[in-house]
This record gives sequence, C-alpha cells and structure tokens, in this order.
Amino acid sequence: MEAMIPNRLSILGHPQRLALFRLLMRRYPDRVPATELARALELKPNTLSTYVNALMQAGLINQERVGTSLRYAIDMDATRETVDYLLHDCCRGRPEICAPTAHPSPIGDRSMTDRKYNVLFICTGNSARSIFAEAILRDLAGDRFVAYSAGTKPRTELNPFALEVLEQNGHDISALRSKNISEFMKADAPDFDYVFTVCNQAANEECPSWPSQPISAHWGLPDPVKVEGLNAEKSLAFHQTYGALRNRMTAFAALPLSSLDRMSLQRTVDEIGQSLEEGLSK
Repeated sequence: MEAMIPNRLSILGHPQRLALFRLLMRRYPDRVPATELARALELKPNTLSTYVNALMQAGLINQERVGTSLRYAIDMDATRETVDYLLHDCCRGRPEICAPTAHPSPIGDRSMTDRKYNVLFICTGNSARSIFAEAILRDLAGDRFVAYSAGTKPRTELNPFALEVLEQNGHDISALRSKNISEFMKADAPDFDYVFTVCNQAANEECPSWPSQPISAHWGLPDPVKVEGLNAEKSLAFHQTYGALRNRMTAFAALPLSSLDRMSLQRTVDEIGQSLEEGLSK
C-alpha cells in the first residue's frame, strides 16, 4: 500500500480536493449526500464528481448508495495509513519531531477537582438546536459542565417555539441569547474541552482552530425552524428536537470523562451522535 501514498498526497495537493477531504473529515463518521457536498463547497455536480472519483481512486473516501442518493465518507483506515507513513517513515521513526507544537493534556487525564468542563454547541442560527443543547446541559449537569452556544450566522432573536418548549420543560430562559461564534474566538474566551456541531450546515463550514484542541463531534439534527404547516405541527417538531438533544445530553453527562483517554472519548461522543435518534422518532 505504500505505493499509494505519493498518489494520495498528490491528490490532496489540489485545494478543492483537499477542501472536500477536510469537509468529510469534519463530518466523520457521517456519510454525506453528494448534493449536500456540492452545496457546501459551491461546486457544480460534475466538478464534484471529478473530485470525488479522484479521492475514491486514491482510497481516501468510500461511497454508499442510499436509495437514489450517493453518500460519501472518509476511509479512515487509508487516512491513518497515510498519516502513519508520514510520521514513521518521513520522520524516521521519531514522531516527536513531527508532532504539533502544542501538546494539550488528554481530556480524560485532567483533574475534575478544581474545574468544570467547557462545552460549546454550534449551529448556524443559534436560535433553537444549539440553544436547546446549552440549556439542557446547563440544567442537567451544571455541577460538571459550563455550557455555551453560538451560531455561524446567528439570528437576531431566539425562536419563539424553542423558548416555549424550554419553558414547558422547566428551563430558565432569561439568560439565553443568540451569539456569534466570533465571541468565543477572542483572547479572553473560555478554553473549550468539547465542541459539538448540531446542524449539518455549521459542520460543513470551515471551523475555527481552537487553541485548546477540544474533542469535537457532529450531532446533527434536522432544523425544526424549517418545518411548515400549522403551529401544532411546528411545535411538535421542536419538542422532538428537544427530546433528541436531551437523550444525547443525558448520555454525554453520564460518561466517566475523567477516566477515559482521548481516543475513547472521541469514539464515544461520535457514537452518541450516530446512535441516539430516539427523540426524533417519538
């Protein structure tokens, strides 16, 4: 397989193919529809097809047909093999000389005796899903976590259906507000331990480089704001989204974070995002 490495590096040397690869890495382990990839990267379908085929021939991504839709995901074995080659061959078996300049302590090894974990939830509008997540985690496990939320393109006001659902579930909404993600990129911003995207659009966008190198995952959910129909139908969509997020927060808050290493934590939060859909089916 070493013969494939130069070709993979050459394929990734193209800016737009690299952008596609990076987007799929951000969404891993999701399988992303071709139409969503084209929209997120502003590519024509035939152009996307060319880039996808190149990455597939290099073994870096794979394809699955779901109904009439083609969906793509990172081939993590090939990706790890490529990175291992760079570290162990190019670095001559001395990965410490190629390691990143920053060496954050594994989150699972940090003491919980004198600090809480900072968690940021991101969506596009910061008017419903990420607000739900912030409020739920704050009230569910505020003794262990400090929850924040932000939007990449925040709305000026929180969605009234979202506020109604939060009030009905006993949450204090007085301090909640829509915030731009730029608020958390300043020098005095919190160092985040965990960053979760809760909508596909936000996950598809270029993410800031967080200095604390938090564990991140995509917990995408359909946008209840886009549901059309009677107010009762809209309200139901918000209640379902709230339920799905509460399931995820409950599972997350129950994890023995201080005793898990970073790889175990990453795998577990990925699994929470992939498997807990009960709230949407009720």
